[in-house]
Amino acid sequence: MTLRRWSLLAAGMALLSGCSAGPDYQRPSAPVTPTFKEAAFQSEAGWKPSTPNDAAARGAWWSAYNDPVLDSLERQVEISNQNLRAAYAAYAQAAAVVRAARAGLFPTIDASAYSQRQGNGGAGKSGTGKTSSTVTAYDLGGTLSWDLDLWGKIRRTVEEDVASAQASAGDLASTRLSAQATLATDYLELRIADELKRLLDSAVEAYGLSLKITRNQYSAGVAARSDVAQAETQLKTTQAQAINVGVQRAQLEHAIAVLIGKPPAEFSLAPVPFAVPVPATPAGVPSVLLERRPDIAADERRVAAANAAIGVAQAAYYPAITLGGSISYAGTAVAGLLGTTNRVWSLGPQMAQTVFNGGLTGAQTDEARAAWEERKAPPPIAKRC
Repeated sequence: MTLRRWSLLAAGMALLSGCSAGPDYQRPSAPVTPTFKEAAFQSEAGWKPSTPNDAAARGAWWSAYNDPVLDSLERQVEISNQNLRAAYAAYAQAAAVVRAARAGLFPTIDASAYSQRQGNGGAGKSGTGKTSSTVTAYDLGGTLSWDLDLWGKIRRTVEEDVASAQASAGDLASTRLSAQATLATDYLELRIADELKRLLDSAVEAYGLSLKITRNQYSAGVAARSDVAQAETQLKTTQAQAINVGVQRAQLEHAIAVLIGKPPAEFSLAPVPFAVPVPATPAGVPSVLLERRPDIAADERRVAAANAAIGVAQAAYYPAITLGGSISYAGTAVAGLLGTTNRVWSLGPQMAQTVFNGGLTGAQTDEARAAWEERKAPPPIAKRC
């Protein structure tokens, strides 16, 4: 084939490679009203449609409590929490899948070399006229294989894997936020339990003194027996409340240990007076936080991955074209092995097309479309394709 024909073939393949099977992704729409339904909110200052902002840096949000112990515990979550480490491993796996899919866009080149001692016949025998022959054969060569992505199957696969990796990143962020929020909640409840236990212990001491006084009054005849029973009940009830708070504190301490990846038996927090300032929460923060939810962003990326999977399935309707080539040098001596007389080469395209598979391709395409419909789950009033 002449250089001109090769150039025309390459140009044609490049033109076809711009086409990809399946629909291009468009983010599903949802009906959005310009204002609230209730008239009281229509004139509210600052009202605006939501704007996704899940990529914004969240930082050490727990530092608003200005508690060094809480800060130290939160930083241990990042490196020791088992659920978080599992989510990070899942994200790393998804990122590796993306790299593996992108590798399909490039040719595969293999090289081989071997030296082999070969012989035929046996030892020379008198009167047989046969002689043995032994030679050393050398071979040096390489092969090239390139799946031409004319119908966009590989590109759609990469698109699907990239969207899945982005969804995995959202899952990782959600897992991190969940662990951090749970730890902060458990820590604050533990400190509240410490303060409540201190108050109950003080109350037990006071009620014990009150019971002693009531018993002395009953002995002196100035108090009724019911007064003594009431004082005893009050003391026992407060003691039971103190024990219950102690049990709750132990459970919270165990939960914190699990969140930071430590055995509960090896972790403890000493009781301290409650001095955690509660930060002021502006009225606009809750709506802003809704725009930064990574779980919503992860679901949207899964919709994009399901959309790309349709193209992967549809590409099976078209023939697979592979450009293959090989070159090798074979001889019985290393000297002059790379000479033209020892060279054997081949180069050319190969096309394969599935003629009949019992409707498998159509079923897989329908499955991909159904999965996409399930992922995007539009409201009933939304227009379907």
